[in-house]
Amino acid sequence: MPLLTLTSDFGMQDYLVGAVKGQLLQQNPEFTLVDVSHTISPFNYPQAAYISRNIIKQFPPNTFHLLLVNLFEKKPEQLLLAWHKEQYILCADNGLLTMMLEDKPEMIIGLPLDPKAIKNTLYCVQVMGEAIQKLHAGARLQDIGIPDVPFLEKNHLRPLFGENWMEGQIIFIDHFENIVVNITREQFEEHRNGRNFKIVFKRNEVIDKIAETYADVNEGEKLALFNAAGYLEIAINKGNAAGLFGLQGFTEQAQHLQNRLFYQTVKIMFG
Repeated sequence: MPLLTLTSDFGMQDYLVGAVKGQLLQQNPEFTLVDVSHTISPFNYPQAAYISRNIIKQFPPNTFHLLLVNLFEKKPEQLLLAWHKEQYILCADNGLLTMMLEDKPEMIIGLPLDPKAIKNTLYCVQVMGEAIQKLHAGARLQDIGIPDVPFLEKNHLRPLFGENWMEGQIIFIDHFENIVVNITREQFEEHRNGRNFKIVFKRNEVIDKIAETYADVNEGEKLALFNAAGYLEIAINKGNAAGLFGLQGFTEQAQHLQNRLFYQTVKIMFG
């Protein structure tokens, strides 16, 4: 039976997550629904892209991933259905798709919305569910929407590079207030090129070693490691790094506020 993952910015305070599941099960009671997260910060594309990017690659081929994030940034005229690396992705036409994939999808289909319909969340989910059910019933991807439709593209958040430095943005703060930065192990090692380094962030805090696990330092001490997704993470062993250091996640709304930007970035110096 079709496997569907659900990622949203709905929160868990009201009925909406349950209503979405009910709407999908109306299309096919045998859909298998897997919750990824419903606590994406509102309007936070870098966070949504990071979470979605790293969950999708863990699922079996032909899984359907519903990204119900910022569905109404603009008045919607279509939804998107993408096929990429043996995975289906359904989302709003709001730029998240290319931010999440860090690339263009292999195939893209537009799912038109009825101009006369009330375009609320459950209607959008209904359109997604109908498309999934058609594919499950044997329809070709090209036949359930508009192939190669124009869609909004946004660039993913990239680190900055200089000859002796690189700078990343905080893209996620987890439940333990560990800080995830948009610098991968591969980017770090390539730019480091065997040199010594210092990871520098707020209040001139410095880390000059990469740990393997949180237990590599004593309780209450800061550390840097590369997490299971391969991204740089700054943490305190059994502590709250984000709260203690006053660091915040990067958002589009705040990127133009230069007095706040420092507290959303982490710099690595080489030499």
